[in-house]
This record gives sequence, C-alpha cells and structure tokens, in this order.
Amino acid sequence: MLRFRLKIKVIIVLSVFISFYYSVLVEAKTFKVASYNVENFFDLCKDGTEYIEYIPNTKYGWNKDILEIKGANIAKVIKSLEADVIALQEIESKKALIFLQDKLRRIGVDYSYIGIADSKATAVKCAVMSKFPIINKEEIRVGHRSERNILKVTLDIDGNSFILFINHWKSKQGPESRRITYAKKIRKEIDQLKKTVDFIVIGDFNSNYNEYKTFKYSSRLNNTGGITGINQIIRTVKDSVMVDEKILTGQFSKEYLYNLWLEFTKSRRWSYKFYGYKNSPDSIIVSSGLYDDKGISYVDNSFDKFDPDYLFKGQDIYRWQMDESDGGKHLGKGYSDHLPVFAYFSTKPLHFKNNAAFCNHIVTSHLIDLNSAAPKELQTIKGIGPVLSARIIAGRPYKTVDDLLKVKGIGVKTLEKICPYFVVKH
Repeated sequence: MLRFRLKIKVIIVLSVFISFYYSVLVEAKTFKVASYNVENFFDLCKDGTEYIEYIPNTKYGWNKDILEIKGANIAKVIKSLEADVIALQEIESKKALIFLQDKLRRIGVDYSYIGIADSKATAVKCAVMSKFPIINKEEIRVGHRSERNILKVTLDIDGNSFILFINHWKSKQGPESRRITYAKKIRKEIDQLKKTVDFIVIGDFNSNYNEYKTFKYSSRLNNTGGITGINQIIRTVKDSVMVDEKILTGQFSKEYLYNLWLEFTKSRRWSYKFYGYKNSPDSIIVSSGLYDDKGISYVDNSFDKFDPDYLFKGQDIYRWQMDESDGGKHLGKGYSDHLPVFAYFSTKPLHFKNNAAFCNHIVTSHLIDLNSAAPKELQTIKGIGPVLSARIIAGRPYKTVDDLLKVKGIGVKTLEKICPYFVVKH
C-alpha cells in the first residue's frame, strides 16, 4: 500500500513537471529585430571590387590595426543594441561577416546563424546575424551588375516561420528609377506569398519614409513622374496617403504595407544626416500578417532608433572618420553614418497600444520623473527593487520612457507594466 502511494505521488510530481515544462515551451517569446548600415565593413583580402580607400595595405591605411578598431566599434554598437536578429548593410564579404561575428563572441554576444547575399561581386552586400536558426536563404537578383542583391531569409522562431527581405537600394547618386528596380523585385516576391505569411521588409532603402513628397520637386531624382519605389511600388501609400495601421488591418488582401516610422513624431523620423538635412533611409516595413492572431505578431509601437550619446559628435552622427586633407586616410575613429533602427516582435497575438511610441503619451496623475526620481521613489513601483532602481539611475538621462528598454532587466513586458507611472521632463 505504501509503495502504491509513493508511485501515485511520483506520477503526480512528474505530471506537474511535464505540464510546467511544456507550458514553458509554448510560452510567448518576444524578440528584437534591428537594421544597421555599418558603413563599409571590408576584409583584408584584395578582390578587385573594393572602393579605393578600402584596398588593403595602401596609403589609405585600411590594414589589420584599423580593421580591428572598426570591428570593435561596430561590435560595441551591436552589443549595446541587444537585438536577437540584425539586418546589416555594407558588409563586403562572408569573411568580413565572420570577422564581425567573432568580434562579438569575444565580448559575450553570440549570433550562431549568419547569411550574406554574396553571389554577385558587388563592393558591399546585405547580410544578417541571428540567434534563431536560418531555415532558408535566397538572393533576389537585381538587374545591373553593380546593384546589390536583396537578401531573403526565413527564420525559425520557436516553430514559426518569419521572413526578412533585407535591402540596400541604390544611393541617391542615381535617380529614382534605379530604386524602383529594387521595389519591383520586392513587390513581385510579396505578391507570391499567402496573406497570412509573416514578413518584414527591412534595411537601407536610400529613400525617406515619405519619399513621394520629399523628392517631388527634384529634377535630378524624379525621373519617374512622381512615382517612388518605397511608396507607390511597395505600397506604403494608398491614394496619396501613408498607410497606417487602420488601412493595413482593414484591407482584404496583403497589398499594402506599413512603415513603422509613422509611430514617431515627425521630429524624430530620421536615422541619417545628409549635409545637415535629416533623412530616414533606414526602415522597417511590416505586413498585415503580423497583425493577426497566428504565428508572429508585431509588438505595437515598439519601433525606435538606437541613438546613445556616443554615436554622436556634437550635433552630427559620429561616422567612421577619414582625413580628407590626406586623400581619405582612415583615422581609426567613429562608427557609421547611420543610426540603427529596431522593433520588437512576439509569438503571441498583437495587442494594440496607444498610438504613441509605446507608452510615451499615457497620462496619469502623480507621474514620476524618470530623470530625477530618487531610488526610494522608483522603488514604490511594483517590480522595481534596489538593483533595478540603481540601473535606471545609471542609465540617465532618458529622452523618452521607451529608453528604459536599454536598461538591463527591463524588457517589453516589464516596460508595459511600469511605463504608466513615468514621465520624462525636459
């Protein structure tokens, strides 16, 4: 009888354990996807396709020591960014990508899965680093031999497929017709997908989110009668109006896409400066499949740009420095001329939030100023103890409440719970 009771107890304990184990397996996962144009990350092998300043071991100074500095600087940014998946632009080769992967591993960041669009001999290429398995990788060929191929990767996110179309379109040294070539390729791929497929279009489009307005009166760029790749061809506009979440979720097809820059106030919609003018070439564009109750979902209003103080020199982005007075010699300082952008996604159904960047416009009484609150005041909020309050204080100053996502120990779920209690006073 005693043995029988012991067996029953063991079975109950095992049942509870198994139940808990499987509940953990199916628990929703929130993950971060970023895009970063790293500004010319070259290896030390002469291939004949390099920009002249990046031919190794010449008067321009692209050598082992300089590569180590550039690699360390970019790795620092990526580590701080804490993305689970990062789309990269301006990577020369698989060797350069592996070099960066190894740099990151040495500082405790492991992206086990990498891919690059390297079937065409262009100077720089699109690439990806991921903590999730890459189950399929394709290159979408873009006509001209100098045009960078689009990288299409399918990731396995806990059994859910998630497609990224990673782009680096022709720069504005060329007219809009060159960028439309890319857009048509993307559009063709999208039209072949089922409506419920979860995908994003991400990267450096060398186009503003509202390019159809900003390029309109430029005779040098507008050789297409006002049609742009990022807006009319990819279809982030409908009837001359930017597609918002209402249009995206109200459509019967998958025709229209939503550019996440619209989640920002206009003054923050930039990730790059061109002769002092603010531009938004780096975009994350989402599909309607990310707004249903299946597979992967977008975490509403989680889009942001990564703009810590060290990525700036005065009012300008602290790009990779070259001495123009000495013919463009590398100085071994700086990062990139672009800021990274990022967004969160989840394996649980989408929950709409206030239409402001995550929680910045939630209004309650007795809000705590994030930049001046004392430790005891911070600890009055459930979920914030001595350790977390110290980290919050160490992370000051904050520009928005969303910046709390940069604090170790604060993820999307924690931020959702605590953000209504905070305000950032300027």
